[in-house]
Amino acid sequence: MDMNIINGASQLLAEADEGWLFGLDLQLLADTLLLAISVFILFIILSYVLFNPAKELLEKRREKIREDLDSAEKEKADAIALKEEYDAKLKDVNKEAEEILSEARKKAKKNEAKIIEEAKEEAGRIMQRASQEVELEKKRAVDDMKKEMIQIASLMAGKVVGASIDTTVQEQLVDETLKEMGDDTWLS
Repeated sequence: MDMNIINGASQLLAEADEGWLFGLDLQLLADTLLLAISVFILFIILSYVLFNPAKELLEKRREKIREDLDSAEKEKADAIALKEEYDAKLKDVNKEAEEILSEARKKAKKNEAKIIEEAKEEAGRIMQRASQEVELEKKRAVDDMKKEMIQIASLMAGKVVGASIDTTVQEQLVDETLKEMGDDTWLS
């Protein structure tokens, strides 16, 4: 075997001496050229089959990401606008609630004043009725007292005068006695 290696090496040296560098011959150059053309054609075919779809896929992905970012920016702007709108509405709601409360307070004060006025009027009517009832009771008491006085005076006159005075004379005496006493006596 060692001989074969030596023979191969000597043959290479012999070919190198023939004027070719590293043992290059036309066949090797043709094979190299054919290999380069095959690699170039394979690269073109693979670019159409693999590289272009991969590029298109990456471009579509970039476009989708760009659209998503644009959409996110738009939604963020919309959300900010909605938030500002809701904040404004919330402020309006607070103002409206304050106005409603203020209006309710005013109505409550009016109702309070009205109720107080009605209560005062009712109290005045009650006091007036009570005063009238007191006056009626006084008149009844005076009438009752007069009747008792008449009875007492009749009994006394009857005992003093006896059977000689008739009833008209008795009534006349009672009326005179009452007039002398006066109405002021009964009111006290």
